[in-house]
Amino acid sequence: MSQVTRRSYHAIRTALLAGQELALLDVREEDPFAQAHPLFAANVPLSRLELEIYARVPRRDTPITVYDDGEGLASAAAQRLLALGYTDVALLEGGLAGWREAGGELFRDVNVPSKAFGELVEAERHTPSLAAEEVKALLDANADVVVLDARRFDEYQTMSIPGGISVPGAELVLRVAELAPDPATRVIVNCAGRTRSIIGTQSLVNAGIPNPVAALRNGTIGWTLAGQTLEQGQSRRFRAVTAATRDSAAQRARQVADRAGVARIDLAGLRQWQAEAQRTTYLFDVRTPEEFALGHLPGARSTPGGQLVQETDHVASVRGARLVLVDDDGVRANMSASWLAQMGWEVAVLEGVSSDDFTQTGAWVAPVPSPPQADTISPARLADWLSEPGTQVLDFTTSANHVRQHIPGAVWALRSQLKDVLASLSGARRIVLTCGSSQLARYAAPEVAALSGKPVFVLEGGNSAWHAAGLPIEQGERRLGAPRIDRYRRPYEGTDNPREAMQGYLDWEFGLVDQLGRDGTHGFFVI
Repeated sequence: MSQVTRRSYHAIRTALLAGQELALLDVREEDPFAQAHPLFAANVPLSRLELEIYARVPRRDTPITVYDDGEGLASAAAQRLLALGYTDVALLEGGLAGWREAGGELFRDVNVPSKAFGELVEAERHTPSLAAEEVKALLDANADVVVLDARRFDEYQTMSIPGGISVPGAELVLRVAELAPDPATRVIVNCAGRTRSIIGTQSLVNAGIPNPVAALRNGTIGWTLAGQTLEQGQSRRFRAVTAATRDSAAQRARQVADRAGVARIDLAGLRQWQAEAQRTTYLFDVRTPEEFALGHLPGARSTPGGQLVQETDHVASVRGARLVLVDDDGVRANMSASWLAQMGWEVAVLEGVSSDDFTQTGAWVAPVPSPPQADTISPARLADWLSEPGTQVLDFTTSANHVRQHIPGAVWALRSQLKDVLASLSGARRIVLTCGSSQLARYAAPEVAALSGKPVFVLEGGNSAWHAAGLPIEQGERRLGAPRIDRYRRPYEGTDNPREAMQGYLDWEFGLVDQLGRDGTHGFFVI
């Protein structure tokens, strides 16, 4: 087995500036990651490593550097990566503190490359925007205006601008002519904060649509800070487009992509790229998840274009890799690719494909290593065991899911905190592991057995099977075996954030362009 080496801040910086492939992996949970990390670090928590790593770093000899902030997670992650077949694994010299001490810039929040790029776009292109008060006045006056929400549909449903329509970012250029057919209609694009409204608005500007366009300045945060009310639970969505609309949008999108230097590739060229052992090639289908499920190209991953631009680091975790985008209309792939090219990616749009090539159906399924063997029990058997003392359930689902509903008596656990979790248990003669499907629980079983010295079982079908059987559930935070650090609470999500947190988030975004300058490795440009 290969040995773990050490890699310095300066070596990583040199590779970034040279455009070489590398994966800089922060293996802490999402919340500590969001407090401070390098610009191009990708968060792959040790607790979920097996579930994510093969898709996010597909080439086994990719140069990987892992780090933590002194928690001892990086060494464990490096050994696990070697066991999974990765051959070029190094620890970051000095960890996060070493990066800082060597002069490396640190960023907070998540999806920072995309957010910083969005701020750069606005700074250089002066993307038009309107304050919340101005938009509210237009709506109150029944002006000729349409509000398009560029977030995911589930985010839109949580909270939305009154009258707003859900049109996720990559769909905007394709759908806008049907939603605002009169060129005099003003189009307002919003998201929760700034990035997706800036990119969405600038997409329409770049594509040359005839309507006046503006971003809702600071999104739903700005709307809330202005003392205005949001809607909740709305379901207004874009509608189908005509062939003429599609053809016109395709021409506009192609011109934008050409300006950004997007490459073109056919199926033969894609196969050639994929066969090159020394390069990583990601294949992303940027249509809606519903379209993807009806039929897609084998090997493609469903990554709706707007979210791909927003969360590139979460799916393409190898900086310097090649990205190939595919759709069935030429609009969404070209518009998404135009932004990714400006963000420093080598990106191509797959052309010459037809519906006959979309031979796979169903949702995307992540590739994962073969799970270890484990003893399993049915939900009914577990219910019997829980009727008497001696059985302890550990739940490895997300903390949010656990709080929402869990098996009675189950303790929420993080794999990265297993020693502390197990030390807090008492009176258990045997331990049963579960999560949403028990996939993650199965990977955790050998660790729990080794640390506890007790018989360990995995619940067949996980929490989903327990709920489907109509068995009792509990709710709440009373049984947390670890701090809820698995997810960073975004200041722009939900409807109950403190005003100080929302304003602080905006202030942070305003400072990102200066941070990019200090970091100096981004390679961004703006057309």
